[in-house]
Amino acid sequence: MIRRLLGLALGALVVALPAGAQNYRPEYKLSTVVGTAFPWGQAGERWGNLVRERTQGRINIKMYPGAQLVGGDQTREFTAVRQGAIDLAIGSTINWSPQVKELNLFSLPFLMPDYAALDSLTHGDVGREVFRVVDRQGVLPLAWGENGFRELSNSKKPIRSPQDLKGMKLRVVGSPLFNEIFSALGANPAQMSFADAQPALATGAVDGQENPLSVFVAAKMHTLKQQHLTLWGYTADPLIFAANKDVWESWTAADREIVRQAALQAGKECVAAARKGIAAPDNAVLKQIESLGVTITHLSETEKDAFRKATRPVYDKWKATVGVELVTKAEQSISARRK
Repeated sequence: MIRRLLGLALGALVVALPAGAQNYRPEYKLSTVVGTAFPWGQAGERWGNLVRERTQGRINIKMYPGAQLVGGDQTREFTAVRQGAIDLAIGSTINWSPQVKELNLFSLPFLMPDYAALDSLTHGDVGREVFRVVDRQGVLPLAWGENGFRELSNSKKPIRSPQDLKGMKLRVVGSPLFNEIFSALGANPAQMSFADAQPALATGAVDGQENPLSVFVAAKMHTLKQQHLTLWGYTADPLIFAANKDVWESWTAADREIVRQAALQAGKECVAAARKGIAAPDNAVLKQIESLGVTITHLSETEKDAFRKATRPVYDKWKATVGVELVTKAEQSISARRK
């Protein structure tokens, strides 16, 4: 009798599930580079929670921070999503740019002068075109998030001109474009993962690094000898919420829409969190950093022009690599926002 009742109960449960949902996996792996101390990691947790709640647990997303699903190698994440080793990811456009050259658009030095310029790209025709490119490369993009504009810190001195960077050893992400940018400025770029960068900074093996301010605060960069911070906003790092296509197709249409809408919501919250205390008129994060004994250098437009001039050959070279048509469209979009 007990077995019969148990069988009836299980049968009722299967009937109650949407068609095909009974074949869902117990867990779907979500990759992020950082954990929940950062807006990026918080976005991953939020996305998973929203999906779990809205699907009544049919889709259970577990976040794996630290790029641990690819052995800590951030630049392998896109390929792992495409091949199915990772089910879902919130990926950095920088980390995915070795596989999708068009994503280098956002890393062109001094292309985007402010948040309005960045938004004009991600929320306009350029952003839609970038998503089409990512889709054609075998990964399904769902929503935009944000890591932020990248600022420069170091343990040696204030940086106001390219001359100040001569000979300085700086950690950069694993992208050839970043190597070329800092080489053009006279620095010695050292490519390494974020996990490897922290002990390298602490020991003085490298002098400095470049990252968004939210990362500077959450990673407590001031404890890693980073006592000088230059605000130059030379590139930005949009994030992409994405899914493996086979996993996506294994879900019902209704559940796919739930996952997409959850990504859009988590993405908006991620952007807001990444900018909180940074975007004018709220400068709480800057005050917090200064209270930690960090010297903040604000560059004038004339000072920024010196960096623009020094990196312009890199910009022009990579404009061809990214795609002249796409970059031109981005330049026009940024210019039009001012009119």
